[in-house]
Amino acid sequence: MRRIHVRISGKVQGVAFRHDTRRTALSLNLTGWVKNLPDGRVEAVFEGENDSVDAMRAWCSKGPPLAHVLHVDIQEKSYKGEFSDFRVLL
Repeated sequence: MRRIHVRISGKVQGVAFRHDTRRTALSLNLTGWVKNLPDGRVEAVFEGENDSVDAMRAWCSKGPPLAHVLHVDIQEKSYKGEFSDFRVLL
């Protein structure tokens, strides 16, 4: 089991990035959260099986169709198992 903390920059707000992140994370049985940051980036935490976290990591580098991802900052963290679902935070 793994946990990653990501910050995604580019054209990532106003393009359904958070909604599609949640849908993708749930399809991969991941837990955690996603939110917009005031500086225009999107931030998220994902927890789950190694392969699912890898797939989510790859998805974040592309995002939904209307997004244009310029950079993904990824930090590996210690798995905590603290989430029961995946949420969009406001």
